Amino acid sequence: MAASRYRRFLRLCEEWPVEDSKRQRDLGLFLRQRVAQAFREGENTPIADPEACDQMYESLVRIHTNFYKNKYPRLKDTTFTGVTVEDCRIILATDILKQMEDMKKGTWKRLRENFSAKKPEEDLK
Repeated sequence: MAASRYRRFLRLCEEWPVEDSKRQRDLGLFLRQRVAQAFREGENTPIADPEACDQMYESLVRIHTNFYKNKYPRLKDTTFTGVTVEDCRIILATDILKQMEDMKKGTWKRLRENFSAKKPEEDLK
């Protein structure tokens, strides 16, 4: 029975897209890592709680297939601020978040990082 559960999770991982714009923060990548960790021995991995495993799989399938999005459709595809889904994707991209983080730094700190041979954290030691 563990073999079929393992194959179902593998199939789900193959279907789940990986977003390159969210490096190190992508749900698809996290899911793949967790499946690899949970099924270390592949099809021979003993499952301590099969019911919880099946429940987790069903929950992930509902997320993947947009079950609740389809069950409870929204009237508009924007938030209360008027931001669209595509705008949210762009804003949450890793590169944009990095740029925003750099903008938060003061001028002195940016200059220090640019001209310093060592990292600012090392100065504090």
